[in-house]
Amino acid sequence: MKRTRHSPEQIVTKLHQAATELAGGKKIEEVCKSLAISPATYHRWQAQYGGADVNTVKALKALKEENARLKRLVADLSLDKVALKELLEGKW
Repeated sequence: MKRTRHSPEQIVTKLHQAATELAGGKKIEEVCKSLAISPATYHRWQAQYGGADVNTVKALKALKEENARLKRLVADLSLDKVALKELLEGKW
């Protein structure tokens, strides 16, 4: 089976489709086959994204990106601070 990467939005959409089909009386194996995923993948996604909606996932992704940007900014400022301290102490 070809390995594909799904975005978090696609995962949430597929989980909602699976929930609809499961409510209709289908078995997990049938649902996973119609979604082209394995049952193990379904259970892993359910544990990770269960109950989330697309907007929540998008907001989480935006927060992670902002957090990474802020961490880089703090690291740059810390390096500048150390360099200025060494310059003042005459260690250059």
